[in-house]
Amino acid sequence: MASAFDVPTGLPDNQASAGPGSSPRRWWVLAVIGLAQLMIMLDATIVNIALPSVQADIGFSDNDRQWIVTAYALTFGSLLLIGGRIADLFGRKGAFLAGLVGFAVASVVGGAATSFEVLVAARALQGLFSALLAPAALALLTTTFTDAKERARAFAIFGAIAGAGGALGNLLGGVLTEYLDWRWTLYINVGLAAAALVGGALLLQQQRQTERPKLDLPGAALVTLGLFALVYGFSNAESKGWSSPATWGFLVGGVVLLACFVRRQAVTGSPLLPLRILIDRDRGASLVALLITTGGMYAVALFLAYYMQQTLQYTPIETGLSFLPIPVSLVAASGIATGVLMPRYGPRVVVPLGMLLLTAGMVWFTALELDSSYAGGILPPLLVLGFGLGLIYAPAIDLATYRVAEDDAGVASAAVNTTQQVGGSLGIAVLNTLAAGAAAAYLSDHGTTPTALAEAGLHSYSTAYWWAAGFTAVGFVLTLILYRPGARTPDPDAPKAVEL
Repeated sequence: MASAFDVPTGLPDNQASAGPGSSPRRWWVLAVIGLAQLMIMLDATIVNIALPSVQADIGFSDNDRQWIVTAYALTFGSLLLIGGRIADLFGRKGAFLAGLVGFAVASVVGGAATSFEVLVAARALQGLFSALLAPAALALLTTTFTDAKERARAFAIFGAIAGAGGALGNLLGGVLTEYLDWRWTLYINVGLAAAALVGGALLLQQQRQTERPKLDLPGAALVTLGLFALVYGFSNAESKGWSSPATWGFLVGGVVLLACFVRRQAVTGSPLLPLRILIDRDRGASLVALLITTGGMYAVALFLAYYMQQTLQYTPIETGLSFLPIPVSLVAASGIATGVLMPRYGPRVVVPLGMLLLTAGMVWFTALELDSSYAGGILPPLLVLGFGLGLIYAPAIDLATYRVAEDDAGVASAAVNTTQQVGGSLGIAVLNTLAAGAAAAYLSDHGTTPTALAEAGLHSYSTAYWWAAGFTAVGFVLTLILYRPGARTPDPDAPKAVEL
């Protein structure tokens, strides 16, 4: 029976041993790529739990705290398409290694920061090098594993790392903040990057296009500025209001720039993002799923971390340990999704089911009170969220790069990462703005007594959870409509495996 992710090597059965399917090195390559991906995903959330300590140490306002998270996701998401194309044109191994070195340097700068401005700049620099590293890593994975069964297994592992990395970042951030210092949430990347750098230098083979078309610099400028304007506009809404030109002006400008980018990709001879990559229904549905899922989860993780530390008075390590059920249930669900459900039912059943679970978990979080217990109030929805993420991430990431030509593997991988990071940036910006507005309105009606301040914080978190639940409910409808029914069939035109 064919797997849901059958991508044949294009070789006869008696020749299949010539590719990476017979070489043990392919699994070491997966380990190196997985380590790099883990580092990238850890840094999306590892500073969340450290934020109260960072704020007390170097000093910045509650309105500014989102930029410690958003600066990373914003530069990451807005530069990914450029990074993916650079990896395609000039070599994925070189892009992978350069991204690791730059990420490590940026982490050292951030860890040593003594001012808010330097820390934000370092986080932005981390995002820049992640934009080079992440698409190269996923492209290397895509072109290394083309055997049907091994591809499903490899993407289940990669999807579990991508989904669990954020939750593990919360755990690791809590441990490092409590037992060492918040600065070690950044310094730790040096060790991770060094290990991946050595492994990548020894194991990876250079991959690049045989012909090098020109890099679409005007297109790169349009998409980078457009994404930045969109996220910055939503972020401005918290401090300046929705009626401010600094808010709606950036939002309108971002939409116009992105529309111009799409137009240019349709007419230029060397597009940064070939529109043929986005035409496939399954790929489009997968990108939508990743955009909505990551946006909701980034924001919920941030609010939940503040709720546990500021409302329930958890220590950083207690907060970090509290998130552990997410990666545990996510890994279990990823194995079920790729090994059992996808081959039988396909993504039209599996991914929308994951969206429903995310919606249920977020609605459940709205019932939290000022004195909720962990076992009765926080743990159950965390398990539901983790299981829902496991049903979404591995299938969506695999299908987003399914049947992509080898020359487009880097930019297709960049599109996957772009949707995740832009989703995270937008999710944090939008939900943080809505939560801040809800808190201000509550205080306006109830005064600023200590009890009112505590209730206002709880009300703001609940508002964010409700909106996040609404987003994932929309994701359920969209994925149910967009995904084609049934399991996926083999593609006779799939590219041959890459020799290792």
